[in-house]
Amino acid sequence: MSVFEALLVSLRLGVSTVGILLVCGIPVAYYLAYSSHRFKPLWEIVVTIPIVLPPTVIGFYWLYVFGRASALGIWLHNTLSVDLVFSFAGVALGSSLYCLPFMVQPLKAGFEAVSKELLDSAVLEGASSLQILWYIMLPLARKHLLAGCTLVFVHALGEFGVVMMIGGNIDGETRTLSIALYDAVQALEFQYAHTIALLLVVLVIVCLVPMFWYFRERYEK
Repeated sequence: MSVFEALLVSLRLGVSTVGILLVCGIPVAYYLAYSSHRFKPLWEIVVTIPIVLPPTVIGFYWLYVFGRASALGIWLHNTLSVDLVFSFAGVALGSSLYCLPFMVQPLKAGFEAVSKELLDSAVLEGASSLQILWYIMLPLARKHLLAGCTLVFVHALGEFGVVMMIGGNIDGETRTLSIALYDAVQALEFQYAHTIALLLVVLVIVCLVPMFWYFRERYEK
């Protein structure tokens, strides 16, 4: 097994998960921040569930819904030639589902901190909801967006349960650093395991230090 290949898969997974959640997480955070719909608490619970559920539970139901034994899985494979189990696409989508709270919760807090008077003024000036989101809310909530992206990336980088359940252990496709670490420990190759574990620690530190440094500088201004 190659550490470099596992590293590339992990980095690709982290970037893909962040990209998917930038598209999906921003609208969800916007809805949860400003919606007054009576079902809003239900959606808040749905978004929070991945934090408290074991990743293996999410992986199991993903296999149940999208596996070849399900009608949907068979239809996706036969009609669209899409496989969402034992594939990188499936792992990326499953990781995005599991990491959703880590993007939505910081962004929701950032959106809620935006002055209501400022938003009301923008509406009176004729700005659309999309313009308000793009030109006012996202710039003002950029530190929360940075926090969300960073947390999602480092979480996806070291994710094990979802990756193992959905993607298995396919070299160059779904074998991430965490899976490679598990394999090394199972094979009693502890020196190799130390190398992988240390690499993961370094990667997480490299990702987190700039974020906390940025927050510190902003709070000191």
